[in-house]
Amino acid sequence: MAKYDKQPYVDIKQYGNEDVWNGYENIVSEIKLKLKELTAERKVVAIDFYPRVRTEEVEAGIVNRLSADLTVFTDEDIFEDIDTIEEKIKEVVTDDRVFGKISLHTIDNFIDDKKLNEVKTKIDNAIGIVVVYGVGVNLLVDPDIYIFADLARWEIQQRYRSGDIPNWKGRNFNEDPLRKLKRGYFFEWRVADRYKKRRFNKFDYILDTNLKNTPKMITGDAFRAGLKETVNRPFRVVPFFDPGVWGGQWMKEICDLDRNMENYAWCFDCVPEENSLLLKVGDTIVEIPSIDVVLTHPRELLGEKVHGRFGVDFPIRFDFLDTIGGENLSLQVHPVVDYAQEKFGLHYTQEESYYILDTKEDKDTYVYLGIKDGVTKEKFFGDLRRAQNGDGKFNAEEYSNKIKAKKHDHFLIPPGTVHCSGADTMVLEISSTPNLFTFKLWDWGRLGMDGKPRPINIAHGEEVVQFDRDTKWTMENLVNRIEVVAEGDGWIEERTGLHEKEFIETRRYWFTKKVYHNTNGGVNVLNLVEGDQAIVESPNNKFDPFIVNYAETFIVPASVGEYTIRPFGSSKNKKICTIKAYVRT
Repeated sequence: MAKYDKQPYVDIKQYGNEDVWNGYENIVSEIKLKLKELTAERKVVAIDFYPRVRTEEVEAGIVNRLSADLTVFTDEDIFEDIDTIEEKIKEVVTDDRVFGKISLHTIDNFIDDKKLNEVKTKIDNAIGIVVVYGVGVNLLVDPDIYIFADLARWEIQQRYRSGDIPNWKGRNFNEDPLRKLKRGYFFEWRVADRYKKRRFNKFDYILDTNLKNTPKMITGDAFRAGLKETVNRPFRVVPFFDPGVWGGQWMKEICDLDRNMENYAWCFDCVPEENSLLLKVGDTIVEIPSIDVVLTHPRELLGEKVHGRFGVDFPIRFDFLDTIGGENLSLQVHPVVDYAQEKFGLHYTQEESYYILDTKEDKDTYVYLGIKDGVTKEKFFGDLRRAQNGDGKFNAEEYSNKIKAKKHDHFLIPPGTVHCSGADTMVLEISSTPNLFTFKLWDWGRLGMDGKPRPINIAHGEEVVQFDRDTKWTMENLVNRIEVVAEGDGWIEERTGLHEKEFIETRRYWFTKKVYHNTNGGVNVLNLVEGDQAIVESPNNKFDPFIVNYAETFIVPASVGEYTIRPFGSSKNKKICTIKAYVRT
């Protein structure tokens, strides 16, 4: 039976059932109770929205039940009209289906001053209960009761796909979900996070709006305590799984997923920008965006040096790519740093590696990596364009090195390197975090899950593919660059990568006994790549023992310092293995 935990949570023991409310009826009762405690003539309740909270649900569930004397919906009452906003952001959003440019806007850039002043006058003259709800309410009022309605980016993406909602201040209900995601990634989420991170200490309550008509609310104090607890112990974020045209069957069994799904291609097991974090308060588990931890406690989580370099970006990403029983990934490349800066406004790019977690038995398995000797830029991209235009097939084996792959191999993929994993491999992808920046070069003539052609980015790829990474260079620099760096009683530490052009270091530990680790002032991300279970412990009892299962990714914040890992449960006294990633400083 699979032990992989799909719903890991952080237990906030100092807060209990009196700090959490389930369902709109109980939430409204709590708000009314707080209103009774106020003595002023005007009592202001604010429900601040992260963009794409379900407005109608909150209106029916809370706003309409408060019987307010004045109600203000900020999205309509203080912001500029859709056409004006879309004109302001057109250079950020661009016409490209996938790629835009990182927005430097803030929410107040889109305020209509005339509307704002009119609404402020109404509020100033109001007597009784005033309810202000929507995006950016704190630009309008400093409320007596301040509720922040939040949700994770992954849930927003699901809503984009469903067609239920357009983008914030958009009318694009039926637009291609990839274009909606692009606008969210490059514009909405940037603006919303800049606003939110400056107000965390103001929130009286946090409202979990991830599940439809299943709201949960906790006090701001419990929320802040939960974030503080999280950065002082190992923790996991909530993984999410997604099908794909090349997806496989391995995760169904190992992670105990829905067997009726056609496949699962991805598991995003550590992408704090998009994952959720679960906090257990009393008997209730509340879901918040895990990015909130990064935004509120970057120094404790990342460490001083990593925070100094990356700000409030979590720089390390672990995810799974499952092609066991599936197909090859698309042949692809990631942008080199100067191209990423120039075209997309990024200050770093996607650097990655493939750690082979498993392969299908009795199958020859491969990765495609680098350029074959003698292949010219003109021939490579000329043949790609002809194939993409329907003039024959592109035979990737003629152009890219097809290298045999087996369990526990590690392939390094610095930016500019052509690559993809082949069918029947289970890849643990260890990479830096700018996760939209994959230039697909060839997709084997497939359509996407939506029946439409998947986006191909030959023009971008032509600017970044490094043709000096030929067969000899690839084999010498990118394939199994494994060396023993230390060993002791019952353990061996190996350096497995990444390439010197990449900022992430990876260390693999094989062990039958306790292994001592130290964050050395920087965040660590680990995965149990061999063995059923391990236990993570603090030599000085700084945190409670933390159990991890096979294939689970976990984060050890910089503030933890010393920690140990040893085999546990059915793996006790057996040889098991972890791989650890951290930022070179």
